[in-house]
Amino acid sequence: MTEYRKQWEALLCELRQRQQDAVAQGGEDRIARQHRRGRLTARERIEALADAGSFREYGALAGGQHPAGRPAVPADGLVAGTVQIDGRRCVILAEDFTVQGGSIGHPNAAKRARLVRLALEQRYPLLVLLDGAGERASNQDERYPHAPGDLQLLAELQGQAPIVALVLGTSAGHGALAAMFADLVIMAEDSALFSAGPPLVKAAMGIDTTAEQLGSALLHTRDSGVAHLRGGSEAECFSLARRFLDLLAQPDTLAAKAADPAAGAPRPVDSLLDIMPPVVAQPYDMRRVLAELVDADSLLELQPDYGRTLIAALARIGGRSCLLIANQPAVEAGAITRQAADKASYFIDLAHRFGLPLVSLVDNPGVMPGPAAERSGVLRAAANMFRAQRHYRGQKVVVTLRKAFGFGSSVMGMNPWDRQLVSLALPGVSLGGIPALGAAAVTGADSDAAEALAARQSGAWAGADAMAFDRVIDPRELRNELIQALLH
Repeated sequence: MTEYRKQWEALLCELRQRQQDAVAQGGEDRIARQHRRGRLTARERIEALADAGSFREYGALAGGQHPAGRPAVPADGLVAGTVQIDGRRCVILAEDFTVQGGSIGHPNAAKRARLVRLALEQRYPLLVLLDGAGERASNQDERYPHAPGDLQLLAELQGQAPIVALVLGTSAGHGALAAMFADLVIMAEDSALFSAGPPLVKAAMGIDTTAEQLGSALLHTRDSGVAHLRGGSEAECFSLARRFLDLLAQPDTLAAKAADPAAGAPRPVDSLLDIMPPVVAQPYDMRRVLAELVDADSLLELQPDYGRTLIAALARIGGRSCLLIANQPAVEAGAITRQAADKASYFIDLAHRFGLPLVSLVDNPGVMPGPAAERSGVLRAAANMFRAQRHYRGQKVVVTLRKAFGFGSSVMGMNPWDRQLVSLALPGVSLGGIPALGAAAVTGADSDAAEALAARQSGAWAGADAMAFDRVIDPRELRNELIQALLH
């Protein structure tokens, strides 16, 4: 063996040892404890989410040599790098709870900034897997050397590439803040997300509470609206993330049609005549309508438990990915509530940023009235939804199914000259500033006047005469009309 080779062997032996220490994570006991909680480790999560053999780690040796000689911290509690997900290159960050509770030391922070910057520079989708305690207490003893931080870079990345946050354990502080910059937040059923945990809440406010009370998955998907989807298991969370990224990626139209020629083929939807009652006061489930209109197995509803009077979903129609927003007549007649408007505004903005077509299915009696609605701030939320509609740039298709009254029609995109690619209506629609019954009560009109107003509001004919609609169509042709609009 040459002298050079001996020298190399010593260096390579040290490299192997340092690499082994990094992938050992928090050690066997802490890994076993993580498994007893029913949770995977950071490295197991990456393996489960990514295409097999595609992970390329960045910063494995970060945390391995503290300048003051303190013990090494494996990968400094953050496993990160690039992966392939369904063949698409992505950046991934996974907090490692087995290493100091997944807390963020300075090398960890530097790694976050490096990887988010990589996603920004290369326009790679970014996935952030959260299971950590936020900033490490020992950071107070050291200078913070890296700027800008990853939160600043995440704010820049928004709209440049998709960001998905998966909350898979308890996420507090900095990690929870990072999730707020994501386009989609997915929470595992037993996870929690909050700015400060129970000990800090007790110290600062004197309130005894639990992680579940502060920020459970149910709380954030149903009440706060902070999270968008809830998975019953980590595997389900990974599946939801993959579906979202797949639907957000807009394939070439011709390639999509070639891959599945039947997807864009004309197909009347005869079942809509059995699903939607033509009488506007009768409820029905809009989810059944969407299931008939979109390509098979492509519908991904977003925030299903929040703002339930409105449905937001990603799907493919004729092979083309799009965002659908649709009033839900089965819940409070599909009226626009503050939560529904907030949900719609968020996803219309997402569709704008990523170039997704917007399909709006209108069937609502207006903005929700009443004292509770006013206290909720429904007016401002509806105005924000109107603004999102106005700022949207892309292929906008608006379909008025049955009823559209007042500002409720406007926030759903049924505004004159609002950049609609096409505006469609079914023949039995009912339109007006307010419903005829309410108008009669407000104006004191007699029964004959109220009946005449109701007659004027009924049917698509007056709207078509005034060019409020480009076409009045048979419901059975709605899917075909959408395909024609989106693919041609």
